[in-house]
Amino acid sequence: MKLTGKERVLAALLGATAALAVTALILILVEATSVRLPTDTKFGIVFDAGSSHTSLFVYRWPADKENDTGVVSQALACKVEGPGISSYTSNPAQAGESLRGCLEEALAVIPEAQRPQTPLFLGATAGMRLLSQKNSSQAGDIFAAVTQVLGQAPLDFRGAELLASQDEGALGWITINYVLGLLVKYSFSGEWIRPPEGTLVGALDMGGASTQITFVPGGPVLDKSTQAAFRLYGFEHSVYTHSYLCFGRDQMLTRLLAGLLQSRQALRVRHPCYHSGYRGTVSLAPLYESPCVQATAPPGLPQSLTVEGTGNPRACVSATRGLFNFSSCEGREDCAFNGVYQPPVRGQFYVEAAWPGQQPWLRDHCASGLYMLTLLLEGYGFTEETWPSIEFRKQAGGTDIGWALGYMLNLTNMIPAEVPAQWRAESYGVWVASVVFVALTLAAILAAAAAQLLWARD
Repeated sequence: MKLTGKERVLAALLGATAALAVTALILILVEATSVRLPTDTKFGIVFDAGSSHTSLFVYRWPADKENDTGVVSQALACKVEGPGISSYTSNPAQAGESLRGCLEEALAVIPEAQRPQTPLFLGATAGMRLLSQKNSSQAGDIFAAVTQVLGQAPLDFRGAELLASQDEGALGWITINYVLGLLVKYSFSGEWIRPPEGTLVGALDMGGASTQITFVPGGPVLDKSTQAAFRLYGFEHSVYTHSYLCFGRDQMLTRLLAGLLQSRQALRVRHPCYHSGYRGTVSLAPLYESPCVQATAPPGLPQSLTVEGTGNPRACVSATRGLFNFSSCEGREDCAFNGVYQPPVRGQFYVEAAWPGQQPWLRDHCASGLYMLTLLLEGYGFTEETWPSIEFRKQAGGTDIGWALGYMLNLTNMIPAEVPAQWRAESYGVWVASVVFVALTLAAILAAAAAQLLWARD
């Protein structure tokens, strides 16, 4: 049967429509590739309860992680108002209340839907460790008060507890090596890679009540009690670490003053580390309450004494050296002081720098400086050759240095990763072609429909 001219036009339009539709469908289905959609973000909160103050940190990381460990960044840092929680022995409830301000700031950062899955942890260090030795009941009351406040938060509360002294140094080591990009780093090719061997640095930390040293030794760690091992980003790490309780800055100053009191004359103490012309009054009761002060109060000691500065560096160094027991390490190459095992220091080191700027602390700067020199040179065994390998830093890579980030990195190993969602997607050129063919298909359909309507009227 021979088609009319109108029928041939209509057939051509319908054929073009079918061809265009098939082409558009092929472009959409055949050229599409699988792409990963952006992953969700997970959060974690850590309270670092030190001897002199408490800080809160909020961390975040992609939910899919990298080799089972989260790629963590710092989202918030908040310094809690007031002293460290170990100072609230007379009012334990206030220790918990002091944390509320920073906790509210942290909650404002975390989406409400993610709060029940956000871990919250408080780790207390040397200040609470000393209080636990002195009065375990008071320490327990403070932990109970802190637990009550933090347990009420709409978060996954993991507890408030003493951080093991070994963990404090090891987690600080993780932090500094992570923020310097020495555990894992993002390559130019867009992949996460492990930096070359031998680039890891050591960590030194001077706290208020304790000091820590952590590094990768040149050989095996002979005293296993000073060894810490962990797995991060698919690799095993083993370090030497030791924490010296009572050798932090504040306790050092307390022990130094107590030692000078033993040789005082009359009702005044001549302090060689205070500048000449300094004169002040110190209360003696808190001095002998510290578990770090082994001496007992001399008989007939008044409630307070006058302290006069003499500004004598040589005498200051001598008094500072008296805080260490170096003779216990004589003849031993693998010993620091007080008979503590330590391999020779190795590599570059970073020291957490925290210099108080308030006027009342100015008198102690000389003693602190000379103490640091004695600790690093005679205690830890740095030399003129290795001294330049030490850097003093408060932050690195925009992140605070300390044990808190290391704790969160370690914790992400135990938090399940989420498989990233995938979707079918096209390149831009293919997408444009698909849109063009779909538009032509619609135009052909409309043209065929219009022709059919017009010819029906005829």
